[in-house]
Amino acid sequence: MEDEAKVLIRAGDVEIDISGAQTSVDERLIRIKSDDTWSIALSRIRNARERAIEAAVEAARDAGLPERGSAFRALIENCSLIRKPDQVLGAIQYLRDVEGVNDSPPRVIDELFEDAGLEPPGNLSLYLNRLRERGFLVTPPSAKEKNRYAILTPEGRAHLDKRSRY
Repeated sequence: MEDEAKVLIRAGDVEIDISGAQTSVDERLIRIKSDDTWSIALSRIRNARERAIEAAVEAARDAGLPERGSAFRALIENCSLIRKPDQVLGAIQYLRDVEGVNDSPPRVIDELFEDAGLEPPGNLSLYLNRLRERGFLVTPPSAKEKNRYAILTPEGRAHLDKRSRY
């Protein structure tokens, strides 16, 4: 007897609902991934994430950045970044894309977490090094491998996309 499986994805008015035997679900999912429905669903997820980032940018600008904590927290919550490494990756993206900060020493990242009412990451360099090892972050050659200048790779952005729940 084969295990039962279910995949349910809702993105706006697009719904992908597959259930049945594991091999059957796998086969149907492969077919759907090559179909326009899959592309539309992924596009909607990316758009929702981009809207959350744009809203964070707008809130930061409108408030002259004192509301950075609530804007960052909204990004964390809207993108369902529960795990601390994902939150650190989100913080790097927020600082680079929203605030335009290219140099973020540990205290800047810790302050962002504190402003958002979140527990700052304990050993930040460990998180950053692990994110670099996984290919989610890279440091520009001119930065001499300093984590404070790390930027998200396309894989890092894709990882955040995957973690988003829209």
